[in-house]
Amino acid sequence: MTHLATRFACLTTAVLLASGCASMNETQRNTAIGATAGGVLGAILTDGSALGTVGGAAVGGVISHETTQPSKKKR
Repeated sequence: MTHLATRFACLTTAVLLASGCASMNETQRNTAIGATAGGVLGAILTDGSALGTVGGAAVGGVISHETTQPSKKKR
């Protein structure tokens, strides 16, 4: 498979898996979307490197999770 076909297959799989997010709360859904987007971006930027893909997914998931947390009042 060429790199373009691999990327398309990954993106298609991600979209299909994301359709199962209907029962998730907002934080869970955004974390999954961020991890997927981060993984795709990591794969693209590192030319399909497994480390880049996993690293991108981890960073995307953490950022999405932290930015969608309910705000906590400081005392």
